[in-house]
Formats: sequence, structure tokens, C-alpha cells
Amino acid sequence: MAYDIAIIGAGPAGATLARLLDRNYKILLLDRRDLIDGELSQRTKCCGGLLAPDAQQMLGKMGLAVPTNILVDPQVFLVRTIDFDNSLERYYQRFYFNMDRYGFDQWLVSLIPDNVDIAMGCRFTALSETREGYDIAFMFQNKIFTEKVKVVVGADGAWSNVRHQLFGKSDSLRSYISIQEWFETDENIPHFGAIFDSNITDFYSWTISKDGKLIIGSALKPDNNAKDKFEMLKNNLKDYGFEFGRCVKREGAYILRPRKSDILTGNDNAALVGEAGGFISPSSAEGLSFAFNSAYALAQSLNEGIEGFQPRYRKRAGKIARKIMLKQLKSTVMYNKTLRGIVMRSGILSSDVLF
Repeated sequence: MAYDIAIIGAGPAGATLARLLDRNYKILLLDRRDLIDGELSQRTKCCGGLLAPDAQQMLGKMGLAVPTNILVDPQVFLVRTIDFDNSLERYYQRFYFNMDRYGFDQWLVSLIPDNVDIAMGCRFTALSETREGYDIAFMFQNKIFTEKVKVVVGADGAWSNVRHQLFGKSDSLRSYISIQEWFETDENIPHFGAIFDSNITDFYSWTISKDGKLIIGSALKPDNNAKDKFEMLKNNLKDYGFEFGRCVKREGAYILRPRKSDILTGNDNAALVGEAGGFISPSSAEGLSFAFNSAYALAQSLNEGIEGFQPRYRKRAGKIARKIMLKQLKSTVMYNKTLRGIVMRSGILSSDVLF
């Protein structure tokens, strides 16, 4: 066997798993991006780049501290919640690290030990089951390569090719499309904007200031109206008083809003971590803390031996799944405009602002 473990995807889940696995394993890590020598201008993750308190806590537990060179202005201490359905606005205290997401991913990859073979610029294409595990195929510079592995790990995000090939048509995910545009602006907004408008989406939209740019994003149902709904969002924000100029970058990606049935850990010779496994908050779409936690749970399970790792992982992942289900309960209030209006009018847990 050429490799004990192949990890598809070098984002936070994949990079964390590669770093935590026993160094006696022979490990291959693939990613279609170049997170070692690549430039920011290449393909980047469509993400707001905010590190939430739960993710900060998990990094601390793993003995890590975010380098200052990947933090960007401004740092964020308030959420401005705008409810267009109820014509309400409130501020809530929340402590985020505002960061360069590409730089964050590069930093996590830089922590991976030398026993891991890192293959950047490689696009995973297929897997086929064998008696010993899997044969995996991937493309590099328009050539197809194959490797034999005992365990394959899908850490390749919401539209996981690994997950699709493992479960195929029997897997019914509830997915949205996340659209973000970056705009020139002279305004430095010192908060994260959470926007609720059922005419645009039954999920939510957001605004984030980042190094002199304003990001406007929304999680939309992936249908033919998504582009029109996004244009409506921008027009509504301008009417509300937001000022922004020329669009300098557009991004899009699939994002999950998991139900209990969407959470899958894999099978006897394969595992799923991060959003590929359905590990993401259905209320806020916060995924970094779940990426770290699922990677840690899988690393613990594999470090006890490849044989029989899946039942151990499934048991450990159960705690993460229960937290996601609690987030689902929270969603019933957040995304019911009547209940949300009652909570916001009450002012409970909100912060007064002095500007």
C-alpha cells in the first residue's frame, strides 16, 4: 500500500487532520489550490473570513494562536442585526477575529509535519473500492495519477466529490449557494451585519468590512432566481443607507444547512470531516469550529488504529452532531419572522450603541 491515509482537501478540516494524525502513518494530502506557494489572486474559498468564538476556543485547546499577520481591519465586536421582515434593528455583542481566509488556510497547512506528502494543484476525480481500501485518481497538470490507500478522507467541502462517490443518489443534502461580492468603499463599518429578509432567502445575508472593502453576501436557494435575489439584496442595502462603489471581486460556493440525516461520517474505509460530513451550523453557517472538532475526533479514532476506526469516529462525532441539532432548534426562532420579531423587540441580550 502506497499510503495509509489520503485526505482530499487541505482546508481547515483536512489540514488539521493531517497535522494531528500519528506520524507513523504514511499520509497523502491533496488540494486543487496551491496553499504553499500560491498567490491570493488564484481560486480562493468563498468565506466571510470571521473566526467565531467556538472556533477560537478549539484553536486554543489545540495549543494554537492565530498569527497577527493574517488578521485584517477592523476587528469585530458587534453584530448589527437588520430584520427587513419586521422593520427592526438591534446590536448584539459577539467577538470575531476578522482575517484573511486564504492566509488562514496557508497558515494551517504550514503546521503540517514532514511525514505528510502534500500535493497542491491536484484535483481529485474518482475512487474505486479494493479489497485493501481504495484506488484514488486525481489530475495534476492535465495528467491523471492514481494511488492506493487504506483509508480515504473527504475534507472537500459542501459539494464533496468524495461524499458523492461514496453515497451517490442515496444522499440528499440540503444545500444553498453562497454568493459574495467585494466592493470599494470609503466607509469602515466596525461590525458584522446579519440581514434577514424572507423575500430574498429563508436563510440569511451578511455584510463584512475587510481592509477597506465591503463584502456583501447571501446564502440563497440554488435556483434560477438566485442572481435576481442577490441584486435585490444590494438594492435594499443601498436604500437602507449602505454606501459602496465598484465591485472588485465576485465569489460563489455551495454551502450546507444540515438536517440530522445530512450528517454522515463515512464507511469502513472512508471518512468525512468538516462540511463534507455535514458538520456546519444550520443557524449561522459557521463551519470552522465544526471542521476542527470533526478533524480532531477522526484523528483520535485513527490514532487508535485503522482497524475499526469508523465506529469510534461515529461515536465521537455524535457529540458534534448533537450540537448541530441544538443549532437547528435555535434556527426555529431565528428564521421564524414572528418569533424573531418578539425576541428583537424585547431587547434581550442586545447592546446599546453610542454612535
